[in-house]
Amino acid sequence: MTSTVPALGRRTAEGSTLQAVLLDMDGTLVDTEGFWWDVEVEVFATLGHTLDESWRHVVVGGPMTRSAGFLIEATGADITLAELTVLLNDGFESRIGRSLPLMPGAARLLAELHTHAVPTALVSASHRRIIDRVLSVLGHHHFSLSIAGDEVSRTKPHPDPYLLAAAGLGADPARCAVVEDTATGVASAEAAGCHVVAIPSVAPIVPAERRTVVTSLEQVDLTFLRGLMTEML
Repeated sequence: MTSTVPALGRRTAEGSTLQAVLLDMDGTLVDTEGFWWDVEVEVFATLGHTLDESWRHVVVGGPMTRSAGFLIEATGADITLAELTVLLNDGFESRIGRSLPLMPGAARLLAELHTHAVPTALVSASHRRIIDRVLSVLGHHHFSLSIAGDEVSRTKPHPDPYLLAAAGLGADPARCAVVEDTATGVASAEAAGCHVVAIPSVAPIVPAERRTVVTSLEQVDLTFLRGLMTEML
C-alpha cells in the first residue's frame, strides 16, 4: 500500500546507478492537466467570471494555493482561497470519476519499473484526496510511496517534495530520474538535484544540463532512464 511515510527502499536496480524513479501525476501519467483548467473555468463561471485563456500557462503545474490565489486576484472573485480550493477539488474529483485517461506509455512504463523492482514514487502538487483517487486507477502496487501537495510545507516549485521522495526511497537525489510535464515541476526536481525528463504538456520546455526533453512518455523506458545516469559518469 502506498504511504507518505518515508521507508527505506532498495538503493539500486540490477546494478544500475539509477536508484529511483520519481513521477509527476497530472499531465505526466494521466491526461488531466486540461481537466484542471476546465474545472477552473466552470467554477469561475458560476461566480460570474470568465477566465482568460492566457492564464492557463500561469496556473498549470502549480500548487492549488498558487493557482487558485492567482485566479482570485486576477478576477476579483468574491470567494476565499479555502472555499475555492474545496470547489476545485470537488469539481476535479467528479471529472476524474467519469473518465481518467492515461498518457500513452504510462501503463507500460509503470509495469516495467515494477517488474524490475525499481523504487518508484508518485510526486504531485495535487491534494491527497485526488492522488488517492488516481492511485486506484494507476495501481497502488506500482509505487513505494506518494507525496501530495497538501502534505508538505512547501510544494512545487520548491525542492521539498522530491527531496522527501528520494529520502523515503533511500536514494541519492542525484541518482533519481524525475519525469515531469511542466516548468514548475521541472524547477522543483532540478532544485532537488535530480535528473529530469521533461515531456511538455501545455507550455514548451527547453533542454538544459541534467534535463532531457522528449515528446512522449512512449519514448521513456528503463533503459532510457538508466542511460541518463550513465551519461553523468
